[in-house]
Formats: sequence, C-alpha cells, structure tokens
Amino acid sequence: MRVLVIDPDAARAALVAQGLEGVQPLEVRHAAVYIEAEVVAFAPDVVVIAAESPDRDTLDSLRESSQGRPVVMFVDRSEPGLAEQAVRAGVAAYVVDGLAPGRVRPILDVAMSRFALTQQLRGDLAKAKADLEARKTVERAKGLLMKERGLDEDGAYRLLRKLAMDRGKSIGAVAADLLAFAGVLRGDGA
Repeated sequence: MRVLVIDPDAARAALVAQGLEGVQPLEVRHAAVYIEAEVVAFAPDVVVIAAESPDRDTLDSLRESSQGRPVVMFVDRSEPGLAEQAVRAGVAAYVVDGLAPGRVRPILDVAMSRFALTQQLRGDLAKAKADLEARKTVERAKGLLMKERGLDEDGAYRLLRKLAMDRGKSIGAVAADLLAFAGVLRGDGA
C-alpha cells in the first residue's frame, strides 16, 4: 500500500505511519502541504491529510485536482460546513478529533472501499446517461426514417440495426450519423 501523508506537523504524521505498521507491502511518504504534482508523481493508493483544522486552500486544491484516489482527512477541530465542503471536494472520510494509531488502518480501509464503490456508481451513472442519450438518438433516427422512407417503427429499427451490423458500429452511432447527415442535407449549421 502506498500512502501519502500530508501534514505540516511531522509528529502527527508519524501517528498515521504508526497506525499502518504491519501492513505489507507499505510505503509511506510525508509532505508538509498538498501539491497535486507530488501526489501524481508518487501515485499513492490513498492520501491522508492530517491537520489542526481543514484549510480552505487544500479543499480548493482537492476540488480542482483530478481525484483518482481516496482522500482521508483527520482534523483536530472543524467549523460548521467544512465537513460538507470536504466531502464535496472528494474526501472519502472526514474524521474530527480521532487521529489515533489504532483507528488509522480501519478508517483507511473503509475510505478506500467507499471510494471504490463511489467510483463504480459514478461509472454506472455515466453509462446509464450515455445509454439514455443513445436511446433518444435511436428514437429520433427512427422517427426520421419513418417520415422520410414511409417505414413503420419496427421497419425503421430493423433498417438501423442492419446498417449498424453492416458498418460494425453500434445502433446509437449509426443513428447519430444518420441524424448528422440529415442535418447537413437540410442545411443545419451551415
């Protein structure tokens, strides 16, 4: 496991490393501040940010950075609303006044599991949205074929399916091409 601990206080950062003793393989690095280039260069499995209080600049950096890894925050104190901001910035676990070596490993395990689940859900949502858009495109293309070629709905779908098979493309891609060509012929966007 590769862990990047970001904390200006080396003693507090050592508590995180102590909590991970016995994890094999383990590589822990410490940095005083969050710098996206350092995170990308090290490519940790998890980023642990420990601080007295969450820093708005760090939260902004997390929000703007590419979040391809779980982030866990251990803070000594928190103001109202900061936990929500941290979660919106991509923090998988936000722990107030709970940095103790015995708690580090279980919290990181849960955060990494939740992060993986969240990533899977985001992927599923993106696929569902893309499938819905493709379905809408197919419906519009069927409508165009029904109008222009005098086909019924089933005949329009069979034609789209045949075109897709002949071209080795998905029905959605063929439908999008058909609608684009129809737009060109109508003079849309010219």
